[in-house]
Amino acid sequence: MKRNLLIFALFLMLTPFLVSAQGFKLPKHQKFERVGFKMINNLIIIPVEINGAELTFVLDSGVSKPILFNLSDQDSIQINNVSEVTIRGLGDGEPMKALSSMGNTFKLGKAKNYNQDLYVVLDKEINFSTSLGIPVHGILGYDLFRDFVVEVNYGAETLKLHNPDLYKPSRGNRSQTLPITIERKKAYVEGTVLMEDEDDVPVKLLVDTGSSDALWLFHQPEKGLNIPEKNYEDYLGRGLSGDIFGKRAKVNGIKIGDFELKDAKAAFPYRESFGFIKNLGDRNGSVGGEILKRFNIVFDYRRGQVTLKKNGNFRAPFQYNMAGIALQHNGLRYIAESIADFRGVVQNDESNFGNVQILLENKTRLSLVPEIIVSGIRAGSPAAEAGLQAGDVILAVNGKRIHRYKLQEVLKMLNEREGKRVRVLIERYNRDLLFSFVLKKVFD
Repeated sequence: MKRNLLIFALFLMLTPFLVSAQGFKLPKHQKFERVGFKMINNLIIIPVEINGAELTFVLDSGVSKPILFNLSDQDSIQINNVSEVTIRGLGDGEPMKALSSMGNTFKLGKAKNYNQDLYVVLDKEINFSTSLGIPVHGILGYDLFRDFVVEVNYGAETLKLHNPDLYKPSRGNRSQTLPITIERKKAYVEGTVLMEDEDDVPVKLLVDTGSSDALWLFHQPEKGLNIPEKNYEDYLGRGLSGDIFGKRAKVNGIKIGDFELKDAKAAFPYRESFGFIKNLGDRNGSVGGEILKRFNIVFDYRRGQVTLKKNGNFRAPFQYNMAGIALQHNGLRYIAESIADFRGVVQNDESNFGNVQILLENKTRLSLVPEIIVSGIRAGSPAAEAGLQAGDVILAVNGKRIHRYKLQEVLKMLNEREGKRVRVLIERYNRDLLFSFVLKKVFD
């Protein structure tokens, strides 16, 4: 049960609505601002300064206004002009109370907005940091796409925020410009899904950089969107209003413009997750980061168009959770490591792990490192059949101590290739246990 982090299109229901005229701007005559980002689990993670506080956000084209969450006791940020609102997003839970705030200063490099609205979610359960392995404080979307021509280079992990008044589109033989529609502050693109029966089904898809998944399709038999026979139930992610479950499957292909991706990973979320949306209109689903990262993309909301160009990720295989394990960070733990060899001679070891190290008799080092646990197991998966359980603490994978690796690197180790034997050392009730299983394709 892979923990795909899905920020989702939020379709916020807000009381009261926030209004302000100020937008993001660059200094006069500056054509663009370049901002570096980290791509983690197919998501774009960007640095954002809010009222002087340096925070980390997901760039999410599916969200209308910035949302701030996951503020720990150590975080200090001032927010202005606060009132209470009710919000609801994807998930089958209840609406939640939050705060609305006006007149905030946002900065991304030299791109600044001195009168930015935002929402603050106080529920500590809304925390995507544990699944990404780094602190993430919120999501930011439409306001950037509205005020700039946003160029996303997934290969170089950079954003270019172009002044739309000075921007001149470049035309390349290997790129294609397609129309998009902006509805309720979200962008939609037309595409075609090739289903099992080889029927071409035209679809209208939300462009969702805040989803780490590939393709979401609504189960709409009347439109030819049936769930393929080979499927399994899976946890698809978490929205603001709860967890999202559905069927995971594979379609024969997805076409966007002249670009075609064969054997595309697809998920069919249960309708309950969209219960507060009374009418989906002509929307048929969403296209997320696992497909978007295969292109370098220029979003031009003002002109109503998007330009796609294939990059080095285009032919990469779609990633499936063959092991069936979901992992997440679960605080910190101490580990003991010997820094002496078998003769008792202390080695010159410069590598440190964690932020705290304690030397014992100059031969043993205690280090404070992140703890990674199994947060979920897919029924019938190799990991479940081997005996792994939710709550197990992962110590090592194939002999490699996991505190030396980032969370996404550990997930990659667990799902590298079909037929690979994986050995997982875990701690359960203060006992170390070793499990072994073989990875297999999820649809066999």
